Amino acid sequence: MPGLDYWNLGYLPQMPADRKALGIGVVGAGFIVCDCHLVAYADAGFRVVGLTSRTRKVAQEVAQLRGVPIVHETIEDLLDDPAVDILDIAVPPLEQPGVIARVLAHKRHPRGILAQKPLAMDPTEARGIVEGCEDAGIALQVNHNMRYDHSIRAMKHLIDRGSIGLPVLATIDMRAIPHWMSWARDGRSLSTYIMSIHHLDTFRYWLGNPTRVLASTRPDPRTRFPHEDGINLVILEYANGARASAWDDVWAGPAKEGAGAELSIHWRVEGTEGLGHGSIGWPGWPDRVPSTINYSTIDDQGAWHRPRWPEAWFPDAFAGPMAGLMIAIEQRTLPDISGRDNLETLALCEAVIIAAREHRVVDFADILA
Repeated sequence: MPGLDYWNLGYLPQMPADRKALGIGVVGAGFIVCDCHLVAYADAGFRVVGLTSRTRKVAQEVAQLRGVPIVHETIEDLLDDPAVDILDIAVPPLEQPGVIARVLAHKRHPRGILAQKPLAMDPTEARGIVEGCEDAGIALQVNHNMRYDHSIRAMKHLIDRGSIGLPVLATIDMRAIPHWMSWARDGRSLSTYIMSIHHLDTFRYWLGNPTRVLASTRPDPRTRFPHEDGINLVILEYANGARASAWDDVWAGPAKEGAGAELSIHWRVEGTEGLGHGSIGWPGWPDRVPSTINYSTIDDQGAWHRPRWPEAWFPDAFAGPMAGLMIAIEQRTLPDISGRDNLETLALCEAVIIAAREHRVVDFADILA
C-alpha cells in the first residue's frame, strides 16, 4: 500500500525513560484491575508493588494471579509502603472522592495518582479533588484510556500533522449493550457520565472544546432501574465550523430478547483534504479485538491505507495513561490527561445533561465559567 507507515501513525504511547523507576500501588481488585490494568502494566514492564481492596480474599486472589507481591489491609497501609510512588485508584466513581480524601489526609502522599473517569459524579466535587491534589503536590492523571485506543490515537496523529486538512465532521456511532454495574444504579446520570463520557472526551482530544452543545436522551428500555439518560444523541458545534456527533445506543435492538445481534462502535473523521474511519474493538470483549483505522487523502489518488496492529483497547491501552503519569513525574510536567483537563470533559457531560433535560442549545462557555 503506497505511503503506508505503521510506525509513523503515533498509535503507541510514549513510555517513561525508566519503566521500573516508580512503584505502583493499586486500590481495587475488580475485573478492570485484574484483566486490564495489571495485564497492561506487566506487558509494559511497569512495577506494581502492592494492592489493597475492600475484600481481602479477592485482593489476594488477584495478587496471586497477576504476581503482585504484597496485599495490604488498608489504603493507609499501602501508602505507608515506601515502595509506592504512584497510587492507581480503581474504584466506582461514587467511592473515588472518599478514597482520594483518605489519601490527601494521610501523612505520606504518593507522587502521583491515576484516578478513574469520571473523577466524580459532580463537577464541584471533582474540582475539590483537583485542587486538593494540586495543594498536596500530587500529580493527578485521569484514566481516559479511550484516548489511548490505537485507532483513536492514530486518527489524532493524522489530524495534528494536517494529513486530512481542516476537520469538517467527526462522528462516533455506538451500538453496544453494556453491563451496568450495581454502583450505576440511582445516580444522577447513567449513560452520560459512564458511557458517553468516553466519546465526549474523544471529541475533545481530537477537536478541542466545542462552543455549543445539543443533546437528546431517553431511557434504555432494557434497563429496569430509573434513569433519564440511557440512549444519548449528541451534536457539538465548533467555532471553526467543525461539527461532531455521537449516537450512543445502549439498547442496540432486542438482541438479548431473542433478535439477532449487530453490535459495534464505528467512528469517522472527515476533513477538507482527507478522511479516516474505523472501528473500536471493545464490544467483542472478553475476546481481544483490535480497533482499526482506514484513511485516505487527496494526495493518495483514491487509494486507502489500512494499517493493522495486534494491540487492542482492552487491555493494552490501559498502559498509556499510566505511562503519561510516569512521564509527568519524571519530567516534572503536567500529566497529559490531568485532573484539571478532566474538569472540562465533566463540564461537557453537564452540558449534555442540561441540553437534553431543558431541550435547548447550551453555550459551553457558560458551563465552564
